[in-house]
Amino acid sequence: MNSLAKTLFLTATAAAITFSSIATASADDWRYRHNHNDDALVGGAVGLATGLIVGSAIASAPRYDEPRYIDPPYEYEDAPVYRAPPPRYYYRPVPVRAEVEPWTPQWERYCSYRYRTFDPRSGTFIGNDGRSHFCVAS
Repeated sequence: MNSLAKTLFLTATAAAITFSSIATASADDWRYRHNHNDDALVGGAVGLATGLIVGSAIASAPRYDEPRYIDPPYEYEDAPVYRAPPPRYYYRPVPVRAEVEPWTPQWERYCSYRYRTFDPRSGTFIGNDGRSHFCVAS
């Protein structure tokens, strides 16, 4: 059953109970009544009918849903990409010669540019293996 039909049915039932109780209560002459329990029953019936009417009116009231704010889905921005700067090589131009004889100024210049650990007195440099090697300019 839909809510309108339920409301009308309950309202009609409550009205019928209320009017039948009032009619019965007023049929007797009040002055000659010796039993006061009837007054309590009539009051209870009237209260019940009133409660049913008010309750059905509240229950059948239209419900207006308040608009709810819903957060939009979060959109991730492209995070900035941080890249390491290019390494700074201290480029020193190395003269390229087919062959440079050892112990000449050109050989010493080539070996000192080529190897950071070059020792001009011994003509050696310390390699990656930790040993000293004689510089050969090619």
